[in-house]
Amino acid sequence: MTNQNNLVDTIVKGIQEKKGRRIVVADLTGIDTAPCEYFVICTAGSPQQADAVTDAVEEFTGRDCNEKPTAIAGRQNAFWIAMDYGNVMVHILLPDMREFYDIEHLWDDAKLTEVPDID
Repeated sequence: MTNQNNLVDTIVKGIQEKKGRRIVVADLTGIDTAPCEYFVICTAGSPQQADAVTDAVEEFTGRDCNEKPTAIAGRQNAFWIAMDYGNVMVHILLPDMREFYDIEHLWDDAKLTEVPDID
């Protein structure tokens, strides 16, 4: 079983590889009603980029953590792709969807860590 922090770090690296933006890690470990321990959220500029970010996250986690998502939803339209790693959920959203759903603020008690964009 992979250390959750290592998995989160690897997911972030995969997102950065394809220039995903506004990465936020929401630590939900102290919230009893949360569906998982961590959300990793990012913005992609287009459906094509969202798909590329998904591929990179899958590649990095498989190679570096020997982990595969149990499910990937939303790939058909790529406006909001969710990747389920059990205790870690990855959300790749287009800007309008991210603004509208504001999922990083669903849990007021979550500790949010913003990861600086790399250029």
